[in-house]
Amino acid sequence: MKFLKFTLLLILISCTATGTAEEEIIMTTENEEVATTGNQKAYFAGGCFWCMEPPFEAMEGVLGATSGYMGGTMENPTYEDVVTGETGHAEVVEILFDPNIVSYEELLEVFWRNIDPTALNYQFADVGSQYRTEIFTVGENQMQLAEASKKELGDSGKFDKPIVTAISAAPTFYIAEEYHQDFYKKQAMRYEMYAKASGRKGYIEETWGND
Repeated sequence: MKFLKFTLLLILISCTATGTAEEEIIMTTENEEVATTGNQKAYFAGGCFWCMEPPFEAMEGVLGATSGYMGGTMENPTYEDVVTGETGHAEVVEILFDPNIVSYEELLEVFWRNIDPTALNYQFADVGSQYRTEIFTVGENQMQLAEASKKELGDSGKFDKPIVTAISAAPTFYIAEEYHQDFYKKQAMRYEMYAKASGRKGYIEETWGND
């Protein structure tokens, strides 16, 4: 009975949200602001994007985290398309950051500490390729740093299983519907319930502690 109640609760607060399919999906391009200010972008797939915005937005030098979709075959996908797992997209956060304040290596460190890098095509309660972990890199420098970071984590002996997080060149990023943006702020209680019930919060605490 306890298991049934837990399952029903998890379904109720899972990484889905109500919204309208008609909300516009926007494809991002490198804009003049990024080019002229020297700010940079980074892209991380870490399972449910609700859970990936908070740790990055808490970092000094991160100017914002935007939820969206990457890595699939369909143009302008909606959440309803992506959640089927048939489009090939992953839920992703786009990080806009000032490299004079926070480095890409520091972003990678936060990424690794907020996922299970040994889980293939799922993260905690969310199952399917859309919840895979992947680093989408912008330019050769990010690619090299990501590869080195992955190797360092694998060689550290922190995990008994192989690191399965993929690393690929960033394709087009499609911004997710507005109701997904800053979900942890807009629906704070539901977000906290989900983060705990999904197992992510407990896993992070158990794996990393106060490190």
